[in-house]
Amino acid sequence: MPTGLPSPAPRRRTLGRAAFYAHLWLGVVFTGALLVIAVTGILLNHKRGLGLMPEVPDAPAPLAAARPLDALARIALDTVARAAASGAGAATTDAAAGDPVGAVDRMDVRPRAGYVKVRLRDAASTEVTVALATGRVLHVGPRGDVFLEKLHSGEILGGQRWVLLSDAAAVALAATLVTGYWLWLAPKRGRPAPVGPPAPSAGAPEGVARRRARAGEPVA
Repeated sequence: MPTGLPSPAPRRRTLGRAAFYAHLWLGVVFTGALLVIAVTGILLNHKRGLGLMPEVPDAPAPLAAARPLDALARIALDTVARAAASGAGAATTDAAAGDPVGAVDRMDVRPRAGYVKVRLRDAASTEVTVALATGRVLHVGPRGDVFLEKLHSGEILGGQRWVLLSDAAAVALAATLVTGYWLWLAPKRGRPAPVGPPAPSAGAPEGVARRRARAGEPVA
């Protein structure tokens, strides 16, 4: 007796078709972005082993003995300016002029390690590691992982819209996984279960015995 309710089979087919095309086109459109995110993510996870992030010795000291951040920033800028003057490295105009606000991109303070990482706003992303308490320069050099970080987030292309592209690629990856599971599980759930024992095939021993009995042949 008809109930007036739509059969679940058409709905399942509609959902399956939608999942298939979503899985297909999300993969096609976002393949490049997802590959870039995946490869750069792997490289960033191993940046120390790849030499993209320098190993700096610790300089433990009480945090109360730390010098002011302005003084530490100026030590870093003076170090880069002297290196540029001697031809050992490049420095921005702001760094050479000793302007911390214009030249410093960020300062990463590590109290347990006893130093601060002063990263400059130049093309090479030069980073100077300075001991908090003594002001001794522990390391000077470019950071090789900055390019990968900006490429991973989409920031390297400029503007917030490219960062949103990275977000869209992450959403597309999640949607691709969900639709992939749906395409794999939905046919199995919609398949009817067999009822009763299967009928013997024509080649089964019971079928052969019946044919021989009907033909008057001896049955073993």
